Amino acid sequence: MSRYRGPKLRITRRLGTLPGLTNKRSNKTSRPGQHGKSMDDNGKKTEYGVRLEEKQKLKFNYGLTESQLYRYIKEARRRKGVTGLILIQLLEMRLDTICFTLGFGSTIAHARQLVNHGHITVNKKVVSIASFQCRLNDVVGVKEKPAIQNLIQKNLKSNQVSELPNHLKFESAKLEATVLDYCDRNDLVLQLDELLVIEYYSRR
Repeated sequence: MSRYRGPKLRITRRLGTLPGLTNKRSNKTSRPGQHGKSMDDNGKKTEYGVRLEEKQKLKFNYGLTESQLYRYIKEARRRKGVTGLILIQLLEMRLDTICFTLGFGSTIAHARQLVNHGHITVNKKVVSIASFQCRLNDVVGVKEKPAIQNLIQKNLKSNQVSELPNHLKFESAKLEATVLDYCDRNDLVLQLDELLVIEYYSRR
C-alpha cells in the first residue's frame, strides 16, 4: 500500500490533531462519512476500533506505509526496554521527523521533501533518505547553498517552533542541530497511547 495522499482534514476529523500531517483545522466538527454524526452521538467503539485508531494516528502523523510501521514495531520488540517508548524513539530519530521538530518544514511531509531533494546534511554529508536513522551526537544541518539556507530561514520564521525538546540542541546561526539523546515520552507532541498500538499488532 502506497503512502496516503488523500484529503488530510478528513483524517484529522476522525483521529484528532496530527501535527505531523497538517497544521490546518477543519470547520466541521463531526467525523467524516455518512454516519459521522451518529457515531459522535453514540460514542460506541469496540476495543479493536480504539486500538486501530491509535495505530492510524501513528501511521498518518509520521507518513508511514503499513509495512514500514510494522517493521518499526518488529524492531522495537527486538530491542531491550519498553517497546512502546522504543517505537516512539525510533520514529522520532528519523531524519524527516527531526527536520520537522526543528521547524525546517511545516509538516513531516514538507520536511521529507526537503530531505528527498538533497537539502539536508548529516555530519556534513548530504542525506536524501527521509527514513535515515540519526544517532547520538549526529549533526543535522542544511546544505551550504544560499538559496537553500534562505528557504530554511523563511521556514523557521513561519513555523515558529516555541521550544525544542531536550534531546536536540539547535544553533540558529549555523542552521545546525546536534542529537544529544533519545527523545523523552513527555516531549511527544502527538496525543497517543502507544501501548494500544503494540496491542494492535500483538493480536495480528
